Amino acid sequence: MLSLMLGFGVVSRLASGWISDQIGGMRTLLLGSALQAVALVLFLPFDGLGSLYVISAMFGLFQGGIFPAYAIIVREYFPPEQVGARTGGVMVGGQVGMALGAWLSGQVFDLTGSYDAAFWNGIGWNLVNLAIVLWLMWRIRPGRLAVSSVQSGRGGAVA
Repeated sequence: MLSLMLGFGVVSRLASGWISDQIGGMRTLLLGSALQAVALVLFLPFDGLGSLYVISAMFGLFQGGIFPAYAIIVREYFPPEQVGARTGGVMVGGQVGMALGAWLSGQVFDLTGSYDAAFWNGIGWNLVNLAIVLWLMWRIRPGRLAVSSVQSGRGGAVA
């Protein structure tokens, strides 16, 4: 199952680049995060081997493009001279978050003896991520982008 998930994650990374070109990094992140949450929910009612293989493939397909979307978002919203440092920071933050998430889900399983509780933990954090993405999309919607501060390199991309 892990190999299947990781294999579909590679497909997702390639596909998400094309999707980002079509709809932008932020919308790609929103789509991937929402679909990842759906896949996590699907793990809850199913426990047969066949269904778990299918859901693992879906999960890999949905989650693989999320992380690369962060770099695209940085490229879309910040000036070129800031992209390297900001991308590095985002990537480190993402890696720390994924490591803590895996550890926390393991702790939840150890405490409860249930994978359901660990999946609910993942679903909850996905919902937090979706809320942040939606807030950012609202914050940087057309007409609210502070172009002068982006061009001058004085700060963030939002007013």
